Amino acid sequence: MDWDEISSLLNEINVHEGMKKAFIEYSKGNSEIPPVGELLFEDPPGEVHIKYGYIKGGSHYVVKIASGFPGNHSLNIKPGQGMMLLFDINSGLPRAILIDDANLTDLRTGIAGAISSELLAVQDVDSASIIGSGVQARYQIRCLVDLLPLRGIKIWARNAQKAKDLINDLRDLNVEIEFKDDLESLVKESKLIITTTSSREPLIESDWVQPGTHITAVGSDTPEKCELEPKLLSRASVIVADSISQNKLRGEIHQALKENCVSENDLIELGELLDHKKEGRTDDQQISIVDLTGVAVQDLVIAEAVYNAKIRA
Repeated sequence: MDWDEISSLLNEINVHEGMKKAFIEYSKGNSEIPPVGELLFEDPPGEVHIKYGYIKGGSHYVVKIASGFPGNHSLNIKPGQGMMLLFDINSGLPRAILIDDANLTDLRTGIAGAISSELLAVQDVDSASIIGSGVQARYQIRCLVDLLPLRGIKIWARNAQKAKDLINDLRDLNVEIEFKDDLESLVKESKLIITTTSSREPLIESDWVQPGTHITAVGSDTPEKCELEPKLLSRASVIVADSISQNKLRGEIHQALKENCVSENDLIELGELLDHKKEGRTDDQQISIVDLTGVAVQDLVIAEAVYNAKIRA
């Protein structure tokens, strides 16, 4: 299936509960998820991630290849490319080839981000701040407004025109969206922040973040990327990894561990929170951070959902 066919099926699927269960099974040790395969390119700059695995007792295993080549914009090609391959777990027979242009990866990341923000943001939050203006910023916003009763979205991006284009693309949403050109001021007034950039240098300084803030960090999915000043994590009362083993090697947690700002004992997994095995936010003054690097169980859940929707159609 190509993206046109896949996208026609999306209204038939709802993977929120399935993804929560997948994170729980992952944290229980009921899955097989090998380390991420990765190819990094310098000229032109780009990256390829290969994720694969299965949940024990399930029906399928998945192999996902997703790339990001920022220079594709100049070629009028979407920066994200890739596919998900779904196989029968008992026979190895291919069940689906989903040539999704990395859109399913973006969607499952948006859903995981929204689940995380709903889980840990203070209860009265009515506005979210989005850092970045790319594809993932769009998915995070759309998935957030599905789960949280937000009245406003504020956006900061290094490229003001791209931020304004993003706002125009989201004009169908029943929420006020505005551009902010001062990142420090935006962070200081925000209780819910979602970071979606590919920055390799910290964008958000520790001192800017106020008590009671929740941050869902999405952009840093390689060892080199970093959106948060590492010492910010030492201020957080709740530090959540989607995969501790994976986050030790990439993302914000990796950077904070490298700088000795946190220890592995400070970390909990998203599945443990969802399964009520570990405690999350306990008061409205705590800082909480979720670091999402993307786990193959998410790819499995969304690939199975598309496949099942196609079978039913």
